[in-house]
Amino acid sequence: MEKKKVIIVGGGFGGLTAAKELQNEQDLEIVIYDRNNYHLFQPLLYQVATAALSPADIAAPIRSVFPNRDNVYVYMEEVTGINKTAQTITVSGVDRHYNYLILAPGSRHSYFGKDAWEQHAPGIKNLDDALHIRENLLYSLEEAEKINIPAERKKFLTFVIIGGGPTGVEMAAAIAETVRKSIESDYRKINPSDARVILIEAGPRVLASYVPQLSEKALTDLQGMGVEILLNNKVLNIEEDMVFTELGNFNSRNIIWAAGNVASPLLKSLDVELDRAGRAIVTPTLSIPGFDNIFVVGDSAHSINKSGIQLPGVAQVAMQGGAYVAKLIKNRHSVQEPKPFHYIDKGSMATIGRNKAIAEIFGLKVSGYPAWLIWSLIHVAYLITFRSRIRVMAEWIWYYLTFQRGIKLITGRNQQM
Repeated sequence: MEKKKVIIVGGGFGGLTAAKELQNEQDLEIVIYDRNNYHLFQPLLYQVATAALSPADIAAPIRSVFPNRDNVYVYMEEVTGINKTAQTITVSGVDRHYNYLILAPGSRHSYFGKDAWEQHAPGIKNLDDALHIRENLLYSLEEAEKINIPAERKKFLTFVIIGGGPTGVEMAAAIAETVRKSIESDYRKINPSDARVILIEAGPRVLASYVPQLSEKALTDLQGMGVEILLNNKVLNIEEDMVFTELGNFNSRNIIWAAGNVASPLLKSLDVELDRAGRAIVTPTLSIPGFDNIFVVGDSAHSINKSGIQLPGVAQVAMQGGAYVAKLIKNRHSVQEPKPFHYIDKGSMATIGRNKAIAEIFGLKVSGYPAWLIWSLIHVAYLITFRSRIRVMAEWIWYYLTFQRGIKLITGRNQQM
């Protein structure tokens, strides 16, 4: 009997979870396409960007997840088109047939129509982004050490993060810790007090998706670390080494964008309704209207819960969505109407540096060291390989005991400063 082909686009949390759930189905041929050959643990990208972890600590080859699975195929390719009627996708100019299609291509940072800003304010969605930011940060400290005039040194020691969501808050806290501890121990001509970390948020609160008391706690913790927080402050323009805002302008060699995301442009080829962020508006079974064999999961999907509230683009939603559509495919011969996707919210959390975090877990609101400990254990547990868990734990223990970030090598990615 000819096997049914399941094509999965994207090896992130949603796509990988679906593939793992389906790998034992011997009557299925599972094909994974991703532009990279690795699965990336995105929640810890900021730690690569701030020299705490190396890329290998938070990424693993997708092939290594499916050893000896002769019905799972992995290809490092970019999917460029979808033909719903013909049931094909386009890869390197060639059409590939599918019986079931799971789309989990992820998202990219959005500049809200100001795409020219990207060259001056990189976002952080993949390893290249993280390594680019890390090398800028380390180069800036090296340049500052060479300069004797404080006014000329200032832009190399000013770090501007745009966006007060989880990524922006975690980046600001990590940069504040990294640069000040590095300056204190490794550099002779610059002082920790010379470093300036600025977090710009257009809204009235940081971490606005959390309850006000946790948002306020995060604000207080950040300020205690020396981070300058400018709320209700819109960015007007970004040029080379300059950020122009409603509350003033900032000269900085390190400008980081953490203010928004947009879904993969691949979804446009579905010819379905998309939301403002480019996500496909899916049915209650995570399929697209009129095609119950095409599913969209993760931050590419606009899905709502029973209360009509849109589900967030976080790893837990992607993983549960991937497991759900895999179950639908496994139960494809059932005559019963499938139950709608139901997301179980296990909580959310954000870290704010050493010993500081906030968390909402099953209705409980936790902050400080207990939240930080929970955050650490959960993030290590979800790393894809045992080797990664051991390495990350070792790096974190080393940093906890010594305050030293372990990955401070400059490899020449950004020679031009």
